[in-house]
Amino acid sequence: MDKARNTAVRILHEVHEKGAYANVALARELRRADLSDMDRRFVTELVYGAVKAGDTLDWILRRYVNRSLKKIEPMVRDILRLGIYQIFYLNKVPASAACNTAVELTKKYSNMGTAKFVNAVLRTAVREPEKAKFPSGKGHGVEELALQSMHPYWLVKRWVREFGFHGARDLCFFNNSEAPLSVRTNTLKGSRKDLLDALTKAGAEAQESAWTPEGLIITKHGSLDALLPLQQGFCQVQDESSMLVAHVVDPQPGEFVLDCCSAPGGKTTHLAALMQDKGRIVAGDIYEHKLARIEENAKRLGISIIETDRIDAREVGEEYWSMADRVLVDAPCSGLGVLRRKPDARWNKTAEEIDALPALQLEILTSAAKAVKAGGVLVYSTCTIEPQENQEVVMAFLAENPDFCLENTGSFLPGEKRDEQMIQLYPQVDGTDGFFIARMRRK
Repeated sequence: MDKARNTAVRILHEVHEKGAYANVALARELRRADLSDMDRRFVTELVYGAVKAGDTLDWILRRYVNRSLKKIEPMVRDILRLGIYQIFYLNKVPASAACNTAVELTKKYSNMGTAKFVNAVLRTAVREPEKAKFPSGKGHGVEELALQSMHPYWLVKRWVREFGFHGARDLCFFNNSEAPLSVRTNTLKGSRKDLLDALTKAGAEAQESAWTPEGLIITKHGSLDALLPLQQGFCQVQDESSMLVAHVVDPQPGEFVLDCCSAPGGKTTHLAALMQDKGRIVAGDIYEHKLARIEENAKRLGISIIETDRIDAREVGEEYWSMADRVLVDAPCSGLGVLRRKPDARWNKTAEEIDALPALQLEILTSAAKAVKAGGVLVYSTCTIEPQENQEVVMAFLAENPDFCLENTGSFLPGEKRDEQMIQLYPQVDGTDGFFIARMRRK
């Protein structure tokens, strides 16, 4: 039995049949499995690749299967997906290896008859790849782009409407690029140079981020569980664009800051570092296990001013009425700006979900605003690129709350300033995760 592919198909089954997050299931299985470094990388490539390909793999598979995919046993369906992914997308894997290992896996999880079916399907795909040629030509542009870029048709159609065909294409293929591992220096324990030296000593390779003074991009590393600078609290894993938010909040030592939707605590702990661990931060969330993550991160980073509060963000205004110098609302959102980091997320979104989110986001922002002191700061951020979740929410809030005014958010960026009242980073334009930030002040 091929241990790497067996591990990969188990993870795919967790994702497709049990709703597990690909990154979480992958990390859990890799900890359990006794695999070489090479096999660990192969499993990661198989899982992320097959999950990302999603409906495109099923579209290809239907060209070679004369029955509904739903009628195939779930584990066998994932074995077929894995085989198809290797045949069509992994040039370095011999087709014979993809077919033979799929057959062996099917024998393990089903029976000999089904193994013969899997063998026939995959070997036909190898012999007749032209059957899976994507539709092209006039009238098929959006469908072809969706299949080529491994994105849902409805989402590609939405982006073509918003960004034009070429902008949508650039965005889709950016989402398929490898996301770098970025970390934020814990300035309470040392400088970025100190961290860079520590990472080098630990056998990692990194370079400075151009976006933030604390950021580093790690280009080479082993297991994060064994990366000492991270485990010892000298840094925190955090996306580059996410690091901008705390700088826009611009908290000062000694202030009271409220972070309404704070888990897992990347921005919360960044706020604490900028405050030199002096003052008070309340980190709110509705889930105990997420609050525990924040507490773990704070302890590892040596932060003492963060206190957690299990509270619904729609109720924070009543709880902390006019108490906070600064309030951050990093709102729950569709996450369409960070799809390259979450290979399964693109297939779990719906247009209906996006349409429903702005009402919740506005409700949270309206509640959070009540906690802001006169003259205090309110920052709204998301990791999406949808105007109705971003600019439209802020403008709706300002229309209902004339005691708040929009500040020039771009002037608070830590690096190059922008003359923009609201900051919207686009992956295909800025080369980073899609992120939105707006800074307001109470009059």
